[in-house]
Amino acid sequence: MSKGPPAHQPAARTGDFPAPVELGDLAALKALSHPRRQRVLQHLALHGPATSATLARALGLNTGATSYHLRELARYGFVEETDGVPPGRRERWWRAVPGDRRFPPRSRQSPEMRHVMDELNHHAYAADLELFERLQRAAVDGPWADAFPYSRGSIRLTLPELREFFEEFIALLNRYKRPESETPPDARTLLTRFLAFPAPEVTTVGHAAAGHENDPAHNGNEADPS
Repeated sequence: MSKGPPAHQPAARTGDFPAPVELGDLAALKALSHPRRQRVLQHLALHGPATSATLARALGLNTGATSYHLRELARYGFVEETDGVPPGRRERWWRAVPGDRRFPPRSRQSPEMRHVMDELNHHAYAADLELFERLQRAAVDGPWADAFPYSRGSIRLTLPELREFFEEFIALLNRYKRPESETPPDARTLLTRFLAFPAPEVTTVGHAAAGHENDPAHNGNEADPS
């Protein structure tokens, strides 16, 4: 029997990954930006397929509301019906549709689209932070108690380099993706987020508003593995 790869290296991945798809449809973005639909998608990402009744109990909503939100998400391809779990059940089960979805660059967004994107980002960032803090507080002793890596850093890049950096990040995520049949039983779903934004520019000669010019971590990184 062949030996597996070293523990510090991912196994080689085979198969194709979906090509990036830009979400330029304002109606689709409006459907996605709804806070309750964001919660539905987050639950499906964390816990896998669910029925509208399961989602209603988990999210504190009524079944009619979750059914409506699922239909709206399915209308734009964010969720889809899947086989019942366990087999033979007659309920309608839904799963999040995987994909590499991209938002239009801000320079190409209309004023209305910018407003929708600002609302979407506001709710998404707040939900991410709330979930991170809640799960960290609830973490029990054991190996997974240390599974909260966190990093803050800065780096000087051109716009083309930033785009390349982002694509390399996506490629790294894809390297570690694998079919459920090849996933070890002790693996857990991990939520990953990438956020980058330009630091404030220098406002007066020799003085930075709050930027990296006076930052000792400039082009560096602060990391907390726990």
